[in-house]
Amino acid sequence: MNAVAEIKDIKLYMRGLGEQARAAARVLARADSATKDHALAAAAAAIRRDAAKLLAANAEDVAEARAAGLEPALLDRLQLTAAGVEDMAEGLEQIARLPDPIGAITDVHERPSGIRVGRMRVPLGVIGIIYESRPNVTADAAGLCLKSGNAAILRGGSEALRANRAIAACMHEGLDAAGLPRTAIQVVATTDRAAVGELLSMSQYVDIIVPRGGKGLIERVMQESRIPMIKHLDGVCHVYIDDRADLQKAIRIADNAKTQRYGTCNTMETLLVAEAIADQVLPPLANIYFDKGVELRGDAAAQKLVPGIKPATEEDWYTEYLAPILAIRVVKDIDAAMEHIAKYGSAHTDAIVTEDQARAQRFLREVDSSSVMVNASTRFADGFEYGLGAEVGISTDKLHARGPVGLEGLTSQKYVVLGDGQIRT
Repeated sequence: MNAVAEIKDIKLYMRGLGEQARAAARVLARADSATKDHALAAAAAAIRRDAAKLLAANAEDVAEARAAGLEPALLDRLQLTAAGVEDMAEGLEQIARLPDPIGAITDVHERPSGIRVGRMRVPLGVIGIIYESRPNVTADAAGLCLKSGNAAILRGGSEALRANRAIAACMHEGLDAAGLPRTAIQVVATTDRAAVGELLSMSQYVDIIVPRGGKGLIERVMQESRIPMIKHLDGVCHVYIDDRADLQKAIRIADNAKTQRYGTCNTMETLLVAEAIADQVLPPLANIYFDKGVELRGDAAAQKLVPGIKPATEEDWYTEYLAPILAIRVVKDIDAAMEHIAKYGSAHTDAIVTEDQARAQRFLREVDSSSVMVNASTRFADGFEYGLGAEVGISTDKLHARGPVGLEGLTSQKYVVLGDGQIRT
Protein backbone atom coordinates (compact mmCIF):
# COMPACT_ATOMS: atom_id res chain seq x y z
CA MET A 1 0.00 0.00 0.00
CA ASN A 2 1.35 3.42 -0.94
CA ALA A 3 0.67 5.65 2.06
CA VAL A 4 1.72 8.80 0.26
CA ALA A 5 -0.68 8.27 -2.62
CA GLU A 6 -3.62 7.76 -0.27
CA ILE A 7 -3.00 10.92 1.78
CA LYS A 8 -3.94 13.70 -0.62
CA ASP A 9 -4.42 16.48 1.91
CA ILE A 10 -1.39 16.47 4.23
CA LYS A 11 -2.64 19.43 6.26
CA LEU A 12 -6.00 17.80 6.95
CA TYR A 13 -4.34 14.47 7.75
CA MET A 14 -1.87 15.97 10.21
CA ARG A 15 -4.57 18.04 11.94
CA GLY A 16 -6.54 14.83 12.36
CA LEU A 17 -3.57 13.19 14.06
CA GLY A 18 -3.25 16.23 16.33
CA GLU A 19 -6.91 16.20 17.35
CA GLN A 20 -6.79 12.48 18.10
CA ALA A 21 -3.57 12.83 20.07
CA ARG A 22 -4.98 15.66 22.17
CA ALA A 23 -8.04 13.57 23.06
CA ALA A 24 -5.89 10.52 23.83
CA ALA A 25 -3.59 12.61 26.03
CA ARG A 26 -6.51 13.40 28.32
CA VAL A 27 -7.20 9.68 28.71
CA LEU A 28 -3.56 8.85 29.38
CA ALA A 29 -3.23 11.64 31.94
CA ARG A 30 -5.79 9.93 34.15
CA ALA A 31 -4.65 6.34 33.53
CA ASP A 32 -3.28 4.63 36.61
CA SER A 33 0.17 3.06 36.82
CA ALA A 34 -1.07 -0.53 36.62
CA THR A 35 -2.91 0.17 33.36
CA LYS A 36 0.10 1.82 31.74
CA ASP A 37 2.44 -0.92 32.94
CA HIS A 38 0.08 -3.58 31.55
CA ALA A 39 0.21 -1.86 28.15
CA LEU A 40 4.01 -1.75 28.23
CA ALA A 41 4.31 -5.42 29.21
CA ALA A 42 1.90 -6.50 26.47
CA ALA A 43 3.76 -4.40 23.90
CA ALA A 44 7.08 -5.94 24.97
CA ALA A 45 5.62 -9.42 24.60
CA ALA A 46 4.32 -8.55 21.12
CA ILE A 47 7.75 -7.28 20.08
CA ARG A 48 9.40 -10.51 21.21
CA ARG A 49 6.76 -12.61 19.48
CA ASP A 50 7.07 -10.64 16.25
CA ALA A 51 10.87 -10.39 16.25
CA ALA A 52 11.15 -12.18 12.90
CA LYS A 53 8.57 -9.86 11.33
CA LEU A 54 10.37 -6.78 12.66
CA LEU A 55 13.73 -7.97 11.34
CA ALA A 56 12.21 -8.81 7.95
CA ALA A 57 10.63 -5.36 7.68
CA ASN A 58 13.90 -3.77 8.69
CA ALA A 59 15.82 -5.85 6.15
CA GLU A 60 13.59 -4.46 3.38
CA ASP A 61 14.19 -0.92 4.67
CA VAL A 62 17.96 -1.44 4.80
CA ALA A 63 18.14 -2.95 1.32
CA GLU A 64 16.18 -0.07 -0.16
CA ALA A 65 18.20 2.54 1.75
CA ARG A 66 21.52 0.99 0.70
CA ALA A 67 20.42 0.96 -2.95
CA ALA A 68 19.44 4.61 -2.61
CA GLY A 69 22.92 5.48 -1.35
CA LEU A 70 22.10 6.29 2.28
CA GLU A 71 25.26 7.39 4.05
CA PRO A 72 27.05 4.78 6.23
CA ALA A 73 26.31 6.47 9.57
CA LEU A 74 22.57 6.44 8.87
CA LEU A 75 22.72 2.87 7.56
CA ASP A 76 24.39 1.85 10.82
CA ARG A 77 21.59 3.46 12.81
CA LEU A 78 18.92 1.92 10.58
CA GLN A 79 20.12 -1.66 11.03
CA LEU A 80 18.15 -3.76 13.52
CA THR A 81 19.54 -7.00 14.96
CA ALA A 82 17.98 -9.73 17.05
CA ALA A 83 19.76 -8.23 20.06
CA GLY A 84 18.36 -4.83 19.17
CA VAL A 85 14.82 -6.20 19.08
CA GLU A 86 15.37 -7.77 22.48
CA ASP A 87 16.71 -4.43 23.76
CA MET A 88 13.46 -2.75 22.67
CA ALA A 89 11.37 -5.29 24.56
CA GLU A 90 13.63 -5.11 27.61
CA GLY A 91 13.54 -1.32 27.49
CA LEU A 92 9.74 -1.32 27.63
CA GLU A 93 9.80 -3.71 30.58
CA GLN A 94 12.36 -1.55 32.35
CA ILE A 95 10.13 1.51 31.82
CA ALA A 96 7.23 -0.46 33.32
CA ARG A 97 9.33 -1.20 36.41
CA LEU A 98 10.24 2.45 36.96
CA PRO A 99 8.23 4.47 39.49
CA ASP A 100 5.40 6.37 37.86
CA PRO A 101 6.15 10.07 38.29
CA ILE A 102 2.64 11.25 37.43
CA GLY A 103 0.60 12.55 40.36
CA ALA A 104 3.50 12.56 42.81
CA ILE A 105 3.26 15.54 45.17
CA THR A 106 6.52 16.85 46.61
CA ASP A 107 7.95 19.82 48.52
CA VAL A 108 4.80 20.24 50.60
CA HIS A 109 5.13 22.98 53.21
CA GLU A 110 2.68 24.85 55.39
CA ARG A 111 2.34 28.61 55.13
CA PRO A 112 1.43 30.97 58.00
CA SER A 113 -2.10 31.17 56.57
CA GLY A 114 -2.55 27.45 57.20
CA ILE A 115 -2.57 26.40 53.56
CA ARG A 116 -0.16 23.67 52.48
CA VAL A 117 1.64 24.27 49.19
CA GLY A 118 3.30 21.55 47.11
CA ARG A 119 4.11 20.59 43.56
CA MET A 120 2.52 17.79 41.56
CA ARG A 121 4.22 16.12 38.59
CA VAL A 122 2.03 16.07 35.46
CA PRO A 123 2.38 15.05 31.79
CA LEU A 124 3.42 17.56 29.15
CA GLY A 125 0.49 16.49 26.95
CA VAL A 126 1.24 15.68 23.30
CA ILE A 127 4.81 15.09 22.17
CA GLY A 128 5.83 15.19 18.52
CA ILE A 129 9.00 13.20 17.77
CA ILE A 130 10.80 13.59 14.45
CA TYR A 131 13.64 11.15 13.85
CA GLU A 132 15.82 9.57 11.19
CA SER A 133 16.82 5.91 10.80
CA ARG A 134 16.85 4.30 14.30
CA PRO A 135 13.61 2.24 14.29
CA ASN A 136 14.21 1.47 17.97
CA VAL A 137 13.20 5.08 18.71
CA THR A 138 9.63 4.09 17.84
CA ALA A 139 9.48 1.71 20.80
CA ASP A 140 11.63 3.75 23.18
CA ALA A 141 9.81 7.02 22.61
CA ALA A 142 6.36 5.46 22.59
CA GLY A 143 7.08 3.59 25.83
CA LEU A 144 8.39 6.65 27.65
CA CYS A 145 5.50 8.81 26.46
CA LEU A 146 2.99 6.16 27.52
CA LYS A 147 4.40 5.73 31.03
CA SER A 148 4.66 9.51 31.55
CA GLY A 149 1.04 9.99 30.48
CA ASN A 150 1.76 11.70 27.16
CA ALA A 151 0.34 11.00 23.72
CA ALA A 152 2.95 10.67 20.96
CA ILE A 153 2.98 11.58 17.28
CA LEU A 154 5.98 9.81 15.73
CA ARG A 155 7.40 10.90 12.39
CA GLY A 156 10.23 8.55 11.50
CA GLY A 157 12.36 8.78 8.40
CA SER A 158 11.15 7.36 5.09
CA GLU A 159 14.07 4.92 5.19
CA ALA A 160 12.57 3.14 8.23
CA LEU A 161 8.85 3.28 7.47
CA ARG A 162 8.26 -0.49 7.28
CA ALA A 163 10.00 -1.25 10.58
CA ASN A 164 8.42 1.74 12.32
CA ARG A 165 4.95 0.59 11.32
CA ALA A 166 5.65 -2.96 12.46
CA ILE A 167 6.91 -1.75 15.85
CA ALA A 168 3.95 0.62 16.20
CA ALA A 169 1.60 -2.31 15.59
CA CYS A 170 3.13 -4.03 18.64
CA MET A 171 2.68 -0.86 20.71
CA HIS A 172 -0.97 -0.67 19.59
CA GLU A 173 -1.45 -4.26 20.70
CA GLY A 174 -0.23 -3.24 24.14
CA LEU A 175 -2.61 -0.28 24.27
CA ASP A 176 -5.50 -2.54 23.23
CA ALA A 177 -4.66 -5.03 25.97
CA ALA A 178 -4.81 -2.28 28.60
CA GLY A 179 -7.96 -0.64 27.24
CA LEU A 180 -6.15 2.54 26.23
CA PRO A 181 -6.76 4.38 22.95
CA ARG A 182 -4.57 3.42 20.01
CA THR A 183 -4.37 7.10 19.12
CA ALA A 184 -2.12 7.59 22.14
CA ILE A 185 0.72 6.41 19.83
CA GLN A 186 0.47 7.45 16.18
CA VAL A 187 3.07 6.96 13.46
CA VAL A 188 2.79 9.45 10.62
CA ALA A 189 1.93 7.23 7.66
CA THR A 190 3.42 9.41 4.94
CA THR A 191 6.98 10.12 3.88
CA ASP A 192 5.96 13.51 2.45
CA ARG A 193 8.27 16.14 3.98
CA ALA A 194 5.32 18.52 4.16
CA ALA A 195 4.07 16.45 7.09
CA VAL A 196 7.04 17.66 9.14
CA GLY A 197 6.21 21.28 8.39
CA GLU A 198 2.62 20.74 9.47
CA LEU A 199 3.65 18.99 12.68
CA LEU A 200 5.96 21.89 13.57
CA SER A 201 3.10 24.35 13.20
CA MET A 202 0.43 22.52 15.22
CA SER A 203 0.91 24.39 18.49
CA GLN A 204 -2.77 23.97 19.37
CA TYR A 205 -2.29 20.18 19.47
CA VAL A 206 1.40 19.53 20.18
CA ASP A 207 3.15 20.67 23.36
CA ILE A 208 6.76 19.64 22.74
CA ILE A 209 8.79 18.68 19.66
CA VAL A 210 11.73 16.29 20.01
CA PRO A 211 13.95 16.07 16.90
CA ARG A 212 16.40 13.17 16.71
CA GLY A 213 18.64 12.97 13.69
CA GLY A 214 21.35 14.67 11.71
CA LYS A 215 22.36 18.28 11.83
CA GLY A 216 20.25 19.13 8.78
CA LEU A 217 17.07 17.84 10.42
CA ILE A 218 17.75 19.63 13.70
CA GLU A 219 18.51 22.90 11.94
CA ARG A 220 15.29 22.68 9.94
CA VAL A 221 13.25 22.05 13.07
CA MET A 222 14.96 24.93 14.88
CA GLN A 223 14.14 27.29 12.01
CA GLU A 224 10.54 26.22 11.44
CA SER A 225 9.11 25.07 14.75
CA ARG A 226 6.49 27.18 16.49
CA ILE A 227 6.54 24.69 19.36
CA PRO A 228 9.13 24.38 22.18
CA MET A 229 11.79 21.73 21.57
CA ILE A 230 13.98 19.26 23.42
CA LYS A 231 17.06 18.84 21.23
CA HIS A 232 20.77 18.63 20.67
CA LEU A 233 22.46 19.83 17.50
CA ASP A 234 25.85 18.07 17.54
CA GLY A 235 27.62 15.36 19.48
CA VAL A 236 31.21 16.60 19.49
CA CYS A 237 32.30 14.51 22.47
CA HIS A 238 35.75 14.60 24.08
CA VAL A 239 37.91 12.33 26.20
CA TYR A 240 40.74 14.05 28.05
CA ILE A 241 43.57 11.80 29.27
CA ASP A 242 45.19 13.56 32.21
CA ASP A 243 48.86 13.15 33.14
CA ARG A 244 47.69 11.44 36.32
CA ALA A 245 45.65 8.83 34.50
CA ASP A 246 46.04 5.09 34.78
CA LEU A 247 47.39 4.53 31.27
CA GLN A 248 45.87 1.08 30.73
CA LYS A 249 42.52 2.39 31.90
CA ALA A 250 42.91 5.42 29.63
CA ILE A 251 43.70 3.29 26.56
CA ARG A 252 40.67 1.05 27.13
CA ILE A 253 38.34 4.01 27.60
CA ALA A 254 39.65 5.98 24.61
CA ASP A 255 39.43 2.90 22.39
CA ASN A 256 35.86 2.09 23.45
CA ALA A 257 34.67 5.71 23.28
CA LYS A 258 35.62 5.84 19.61
CA THR A 259 35.37 2.35 18.17
CA GLN A 260 32.54 0.62 20.04
CA ARG A 261 30.20 2.26 17.53
CA TYR A 262 30.96 5.09 15.12
CA GLY A 263 27.57 6.50 14.13
CA THR A 264 26.21 7.58 17.51
CA CYS A 265 25.99 11.02 19.10
CA ASN A 266 27.90 9.90 22.21
CA THR A 267 30.93 8.59 20.30
CA MET A 268 34.19 10.44 21.03
CA GLU A 269 35.16 12.71 18.15
CA THR A 270 38.19 14.47 19.71
CA LEU A 271 40.84 12.96 21.97
CA LEU A 272 42.78 15.36 24.20
CA VAL A 273 46.00 14.10 25.81
CA ALA A 274 48.17 15.83 28.42
CA GLU A 275 51.62 16.52 26.98
CA ALA A 276 53.45 14.94 29.94
CA ILE A 277 52.15 11.45 29.07
CA ALA A 278 51.38 11.83 25.35
CA ASP A 279 54.47 9.84 24.31
CA GLN A 280 53.31 6.92 26.50
CA VAL A 281 49.65 6.81 25.53
CA LEU A 282 49.39 7.95 21.92
CA PRO A 283 51.59 5.35 20.15
CA PRO A 284 49.79 2.29 21.59
CA LEU A 285 46.39 3.95 21.11
CA ALA A 286 47.22 4.88 17.53
CA ASN A 287 48.14 1.26 16.80
CA ILE A 288 44.72 0.17 18.05
CA TYR A 289 42.97 2.80 15.96
CA PHE A 290 44.98 2.00 12.82
CA ASP A 291 44.27 -1.73 13.24
CA LYS A 292 40.54 -0.89 13.32
CA GLY A 293 40.73 1.35 10.28
CA VAL A 294 40.31 4.68 12.08
CA GLU A 295 41.71 7.71 10.28
CA LEU A 296 43.62 9.97 12.69
CA ARG A 297 43.94 13.74 12.34
CA GLY A 298 46.19 15.51 14.81
CA ASP A 299 47.96 18.70 15.78
CA ALA A 300 51.71 19.11 15.28
CA ALA A 301 52.58 17.47 18.60
CA ALA A 302 50.46 14.40 17.86
CA GLN A 303 51.97 14.12 14.37
CA LYS A 304 55.48 14.06 15.83
CA LEU A 305 54.60 11.21 18.15
CA VAL A 306 52.68 9.03 15.69
CA PRO A 307 53.67 8.66 12.04
CA GLY A 308 50.68 8.44 9.75
CA ILE A 309 48.50 11.01 11.50
CA LYS A 310 47.11 13.54 9.05
CA PRO A 311 47.25 17.23 9.98
CA ALA A 312 44.10 18.46 11.70
CA THR A 313 42.42 21.65 10.52
CA GLU A 314 40.51 24.15 12.63
CA GLU A 315 37.30 22.67 11.26
CA ASP A 316 38.22 19.21 12.60
CA TRP A 317 37.89 20.39 16.19
CA TYR A 318 34.25 21.36 15.52
CA THR A 319 33.32 18.23 13.56
CA GLU A 320 31.00 15.39 14.53
CA TYR A 321 32.33 12.72 12.17
CA LEU A 322 29.92 9.85 12.89
CA ALA A 323 32.58 7.79 11.12
CA PRO A 324 35.95 6.09 11.81
CA ILE A 325 37.78 9.42 11.96
CA LEU A 326 39.28 10.90 15.13
CA ALA A 327 40.85 14.27 15.88
CA ILE A 328 43.72 14.26 18.41
CA ARG A 329 45.22 17.21 20.24
CA VAL A 330 48.06 17.30 22.76
CA VAL A 331 47.32 19.87 25.48
CA LYS A 332 49.39 21.27 28.31
CA ASP A 333 47.11 20.36 31.19
CA ILE A 334 43.52 20.10 32.45
CA ASP A 335 42.97 23.84 32.07
CA ALA A 336 43.95 23.71 28.40
CA ALA A 337 41.71 20.66 27.91
CA MET A 338 38.70 22.39 29.46
CA GLU A 339 39.41 25.52 27.43
CA HIS A 340 39.39 23.43 24.25
CA ILE A 341 36.10 21.76 25.25
CA ALA A 342 34.50 25.11 26.05
CA LYS A 343 35.48 26.49 22.63
CA TYR A 344 34.85 23.53 20.35
CA GLY A 345 32.48 21.24 22.24
CA SER A 346 28.75 20.83 21.71
CA ALA A 347 27.76 20.46 25.40
CA HIS A 348 26.82 16.80 24.84
CA THR A 349 29.23 14.43 26.67
CA ASP A 350 32.82 14.89 27.82
CA ALA A 351 35.05 12.65 29.94
CA ILE A 352 38.28 12.86 31.90
CA VAL A 353 40.56 9.92 32.69
CA THR A 354 42.52 10.65 35.85
CA GLU A 355 43.38 9.20 39.25
CA ASP A 356 43.55 12.70 40.76
CA GLN A 357 40.25 13.24 42.55
CA ALA A 358 40.69 17.00 42.85
CA ARG A 359 41.10 17.28 39.09
CA ALA A 360 38.17 14.95 38.53
CA GLN A 361 35.96 17.16 40.68
CA ARG A 362 37.14 20.27 38.83
CA PHE A 363 36.27 18.66 35.51
CA LEU A 364 32.80 17.69 36.78
CA ARG A 365 32.11 21.20 38.05
CA GLU A 366 33.60 23.25 35.26
CA VAL A 367 32.79 21.39 32.04
CA ASP A 368 29.36 22.68 31.00
CA SER A 369 27.96 19.65 29.18
CA SER A 370 24.79 17.63 29.62
CA SER A 371 26.84 14.58 30.69
CA VAL A 372 30.29 14.83 32.29
CA MET A 373 32.20 11.66 33.16
CA VAL A 374 35.19 10.50 35.16
CA ASN A 375 37.03 7.33 34.10
CA ALA A 376 34.25 6.03 31.86
CA SER A 377 33.54 5.83 28.13
CA THR A 378 31.33 8.51 26.61
CA ARG A 379 29.33 5.66 25.03
CA PHE A 380 27.49 5.27 28.34
CA ALA A 381 25.63 8.55 27.75
CA ASP A 382 22.17 7.26 26.94
CA GLY A 383 18.92 6.63 28.74
CA PHE A 384 19.14 2.84 28.87
CA GLU A 385 22.61 2.90 30.44
CA TYR A 386 21.54 5.62 32.88
CA GLY A 387 18.68 3.47 34.15
CA LEU A 388 15.95 5.56 32.53
CA GLY A 389 14.53 2.55 30.68
CA ALA A 390 15.21 4.30 27.40
CA GLU A 391 15.38 7.86 26.18
CA VAL A 392 13.24 9.99 23.93
CA GLY A 393 16.38 11.94 23.04
CA ILE A 394 19.32 13.82 24.50
CA SER A 395 19.04 17.48 25.34
CA THR A 396 21.96 19.90 25.42
CA ASP A 397 19.57 22.72 26.30
CA LYS A 398 19.48 23.98 29.88
CA LEU A 399 15.68 24.27 29.92
CA HIS A 400 13.43 22.22 30.26
CA ALA A 401 15.40 18.97 30.34
CA ARG A 402 19.13 18.24 30.04
CA GLY A 403 21.02 15.09 29.13
CA PRO A 404 19.21 11.82 28.28
CA VAL A 405 15.49 12.55 28.51
CA GLY A 406 13.55 9.85 30.30
CA LEU A 407 10.27 9.84 32.21
CA GLU A 408 10.88 12.90 34.37
CA GLY A 409 12.05 14.93 31.36
CA LEU A 410 8.65 14.31 29.74
CA THR A 411 6.77 15.79 32.67
CA SER A 412 6.26 19.17 34.25
CA GLN A 413 5.11 20.33 37.65
CA LYS A 414 2.18 22.39 38.78
CA TYR A 415 1.57 23.94 42.15
CA VAL A 416 -1.14 22.41 44.31
CA VAL A 417 -2.64 24.04 47.38
CA LEU A 418 -4.30 22.05 50.19
CA GLY A 419 -6.56 24.02 52.44
CA ASP A 420 -9.27 23.64 55.05
CA GLY A 421 -11.46 26.66 54.46
CA GLN A 422 -8.75 29.33 54.59
CA ILE A 423 -9.49 32.70 52.98
CA ARG A 424 -7.06 35.51 52.26
CA THR A 425 -7.44 38.65 54.37
